[in-house]
Amino acid sequence: MDIDHAAMLARLNISDSEKELFTGQVQSIIDYIEKLNELDTTNVEPTAHILPISNVFREDSPRDSLPRDKALQNAPQENEGFYRVPKIIE
Repeated sequence: MDIDHAAMLARLNISDSEKELFTGQVQSIIDYIEKLNELDTTNVEPTAHILPISNVFREDSPRDSLPRDKALQNAPQENEGFYRVPKIIE
């Protein structure tokens, strides 16, 4: 990996000593990935999650909404029960 190119894409100014450090770290990561690629995974089923869970969301049930005065409580500006925002149409 070209550290200078990655730094440019991330808009980072890095020193020569940081380039040397990051080059070593990235190379260690690449070496480890290559080591993982040596494993025989032919009988391993692909998974999206390590645990057998399918849906962890709560039940969707109707309930009362937030009262208007409570919703507008922290609004910087309010006008007749609505949020007041700056005009952005030119």
